Amino acid sequence: MTPEILSAAKFVGAGAATIGAAGSGAGIGTVFGNLIIGYSRNPSLKQQLFTYAILGFALSEAMGLFCLMMAFLLLYAF
Repeated sequence: MTPEILSAAKFVGAGAATIGAAGSGAGIGTVFGNLIIGYSRNPSLKQQLFTYAILGFALSEAMGLFCLMMAFLLLYAF
């Protein structure tokens, strides 16, 4: 294969790998939106709901960071 095709494949692969960052953003929005809804329904569970929201935020953000890491690996390691 020519170097131009390999370079183009790297860019396409890195672009496809970053699509997961959009899903991460949607997941974080869903987590905190549901936190607000849950808190408005039952304010006495504030601390427990916030703990679960932070856990959901961390897991969603981790998936976005893994997608970004894979994009950088495709661009600079191969």
